[in-house]
Amino acid sequence: MGEVSLKHSASAHADSGALVDARGRGVIPKRLGSAAVRGFGLSGLGWETERQSLQQPAVGAHGHLPSDDTHGGADEHEIHPAVQAAIDLIAGGAGGSACVLTGQPFDTIKVKMQTFPNMYKGLADCFLRTYNQVGFRGLYRGTSPALLAYVAQSSILFMCYGFCQQFVRKVAGVDQSAELNDFQTATAGSLASAFAALALCPTELVKCRLQTMYEMKMSGKIAQSYSTIWAMVKSIFMKDGFLGFYRGLPTTLFQEIPGYFFYFGGYELGRSFLAAGRPKEELGPVSLMLSGGFAGICLWLIIFPVDCIKSRIQVLSMSGHRVGLIRTFLSVVRNEGILTLYSGMKATLIRAIPSNAALFLVYEYSRKMMMNIAEEY
Repeated sequence: MGEVSLKHSASAHADSGALVDARGRGVIPKRLGSAAVRGFGLSGLGWETERQSLQQPAVGAHGHLPSDDTHGGADEHEIHPAVQAAIDLIAGGAGGSACVLTGQPFDTIKVKMQTFPNMYKGLADCFLRTYNQVGFRGLYRGTSPALLAYVAQSSILFMCYGFCQQFVRKVAGVDQSAELNDFQTATAGSLASAFAALALCPTELVKCRLQTMYEMKMSGKIAQSYSTIWAMVKSIFMKDGFLGFYRGLPTTLFQEIPGYFFYFGGYELGRSFLAAGRPKEELGPVSLMLSGGFAGICLWLIIFPVDCIKSRIQVLSMSGHRVGLIRTFLSVVRNEGILTLYSGMKATLIRAIPSNAALFLVYEYSRKMMMNIAEEY
């Protein structure tokens, strides 16, 4: 345990160069791990990066690295996969919370305009009328289920993302110590989104219905309104049973799987562009936020029309109007025009930049902090 091969150290060094791609799985030298954490853009926060500790150590006479006396002669520490999964879960949940709290008012506007496009003239009109009708708190209606939705989705997304990366490695024949390219990273994110959709669909259903409760009642589509999460959950369960919470699941999967391919792909492309040849872990918080905002724009430009259909299916099914993806799409195009599928697009893109910037910033920093603690213990 006093020595570790030069080849192993070099591969660990390569791993530290990927922030999201290389998940820190397997054996991580403490000397490299703690330095990688300090080197992860913290210079942007005024912290000095210890670049020298990232350089290749001197090689001994027998082609091995000298032992690290600082840690009692142990150069490496293996983090259990269960611990890594828990770290991804917690960091993803923290990122999801930041995403919701940053962009919830714009999400409310988006859902209202998607479901009732003829009721509002535009973004400003929807905002002002919502404020006049139900006050500022109305813009945050559905925040509790939104928090539950995105915390659950982000937690499962990033936890499964790590497992899906390992799956992609095996399928593509990539060595465990090698870095995935941007396409492989995007594929892993796309696969992980299918699992996250199972958690997203029920909570998104409750959120969308609460957000549009006022419009549904004013349009005469429902006779009784529900103002609390519990009342809505009870109504869905009593009327449609457990499967009622998965109303719109096929549409959710149809939007999430391709959408998150571009989401993770856009994030990695953004980081690669801003790194400009430097290691990605040296990017500061501003660069991470810009990459996250770009990822959010990539996601919504791809999935927005499908998300509009999903919102209609989930909301209008409350009044007994139950149709699927294809029939809803044809009905909207035939009766309202193709541009109706882009109602609320402006609010969504405005929301996408700060909310996804906050998501990735909180996720990356919280994960690095927990990985550093796990290394030490």
